Amino acid sequence: MPEARHRRVTLKDIAQDAGVSVTTASRALHGVTGGARAPSADTTARVLAAAARLGYSRDQLASGLRTRRSRLLGMLVPRLSDYVLATIYEGVEEAARHAGYRTVVANTYDDPDEQRARAEVMLDHRVEGLIIGDASERGDLLDDLERRGVPFVLVSRRTGAHAAVTGDDLAGGRLVAEHLLDRGHVGVAVLAGEPYASTGSDRTRGFLERWSAAGRTVPAERVVHGPFDVAGGRQAMQRVLDAPGPPPTAVFAVNDFAAIGAMGALRDAGLRVGRDVAIVGYNDVSLAAELPIPLSSVATPNLEMGRRGVELLVEILDGERPGSIRLPPQLRVRASSDRTAP
Repeated sequence: MPEARHRRVTLKDIAQDAGVSVTTASRALHGVTGGARAPSADTTARVLAAAARLGYSRDQLASGLRTRRSRLLGMLVPRLSDYVLATIYEGVEEAARHAGYRTVVANTYDDPDEQRARAEVMLDHRVEGLIIGDASERGDLLDDLERRGVPFVLVSRRTGAHAAVTGDDLAGGRLVAEHLLDRGHVGVAVLAGEPYASTGSDRTRGFLERWSAAGRTVPAERVVHGPFDVAGGRQAMQRVLDAPGPPPTAVFAVNDFAAIGAMGALRDAGLRVGRDVAIVGYNDVSLAAELPIPLSSVATPNLEMGRRGVELLVEILDGERPGSIRLPPQLRVRASSDRTAP
């Protein structure tokens, strides 16, 4: 068996040894100068010394330099008007600038044909790598990019074994289930989002698994899929209310805007949010805390998600094979779900 000392030195190893970020280490190794984000001479010397000390070879550095032409990264998102994706992109742009890259972004509207078309346009413009925020179970673009050797990282959503930076959506779903169990709820509904997106499916699965572990079930007709927006949430909630039997005492919507739509449907049905029906959303958008009845929601560090996505892509561009990252969620309980079940 090979000894541990023969392990290939990575950019992350150098960054840790020099006490800097991965992006700063990359900039120093590739001689990036100029601009407020350029590493200082002292930092560059420290990084180069760490590289020499750890045995980072010139061949490794040269192979990375050969791929550096445009210093341009592309990002694909369903809609940049989406608060969450706009926040992720803010983190992407910030980290890319820090690492000496420029960025371009395009909307795909969650359409596989648009996704492929936008990706090809970006590749024609010589982007060095892609950050993909619209990964889904539909289409074969990701496998095709991998076969072609195009560097890419997924953010927000995950699929397959591709490198990704996401929230821990399974854990987030479990947090909501535990909160509603603690408040004594039995009859619940889940507004599960789009089935092709891991954000919806993982949050739903985490909730249902924790609910089942408590010896409780959610009827199939109370797990309703729909778009991640206000109209989709209202329609999904209306389907739950139109089903036979009493309304649920609690609702988990896997997206805050869907939760807001559901609140409207509950209001129109004469049900009081936070009293008759508890509701919990996901993403903790800035509007959630400012609603007339503040919305409980699961927060994910979306800005950090964008930053870490760039760091992973920089590692891939430097010839490394980083693992995926799942960022921990936090439940923020507000008036929409804070009472004990009626």
